[in-house]
Amino acid sequence: MVGRPFWSGQLKISLVSFGVQLYPAVNAQSGISFHQIDKTTGQRVRHLNVVNTDERVENAEIVKGYEYTKGKYVAIDSEEIKRLRIPTKRVIELSQFVEIGELPPAIFEKPYFVLPEPKESPQAFAVVRKAMEQANKAAVGEVAFGGREHLVAFAVPPGKERGLMAYTLRYSEELRKAEDYFSGIAPIEVDKKQLAMAADLVKAHTTPFEFEEYKDDYESALRELIEAKQKHMPLPLEEEAPARPRAVGLMDALRRSLEETRRPEPARKKPPAAAKKGPVLVKSSKRRHKAA
Repeated sequence: MVGRPFWSGQLKISLVSFGVQLYPAVNAQSGISFHQIDKTTGQRVRHLNVVNTDERVENAEIVKGYEYTKGKYVAIDSEEIKRLRIPTKRVIELSQFVEIGELPPAIFEKPYFVLPEPKESPQAFAVVRKAMEQANKAAVGEVAFGGREHLVAFAVPPGKERGLMAYTLRYSEELRKAEDYFSGIAPIEVDKKQLAMAADLVKAHTTPFEFEEYKDDYESALRELIEAKQKHMPLPLEEEAPARPRAVGLMDALRRSLEETRRPEPARKKPPAAAKKGPVLVKSSKRRHKAA
């Protein structure tokens, strides 16, 4: 079961339009989330909605406010935002088709799966998808959701999937100018021998991209830490950083690196436990206030 679509509406190209559904292609539930707790009592810290007089405000009474001058706000109700006159809330009008390589990687944000609307005939969806596949083109348009309008690109995914992929893109004004950062890099004449060895090193490490082989080690380490604290086990924390190796010249480093690529990889050793004494869990209790 894929659940309810994140967005549904019409995809329009000139006079051709058909219904589509967008589903997030990223699992937003992955990852570890934390709450704020009192270190002494272990109780969760709660945050109250208050005004300047410390008077509590109920959630139903809270609306968005735009500060047009210091301390002065225009109140905007959520229902008013929902009723904004934005055509792209319901229709994505594709404004152009481009070569996929024309879209810089820096502008890509989030991916979505695009499916045809099940209540409509899939013919138009299939025909447009096939035409994009044969032309190796991506389609660009705009869509409104999540409280803003997004630039979006549609492309045919690799493989045998019958759907489309959509990617929200950043607008040009959101990107900083690369020349502001790169212009200070001084030009350097590259040594031909070093370049040849670097090319050999790149070639030696060139392999097919194995997407599934990459895992979030940070999250795994966090889970190990949490489990160790729950079971009163030694904490799997890193030890002091080893001494930095002696500096070598670039040519020597390239030569050694090429030699390393010809050696079989040694079996990985399990890291030693960093702590000898197990931790104690923070148990919930009442905080004792110090006398003034």
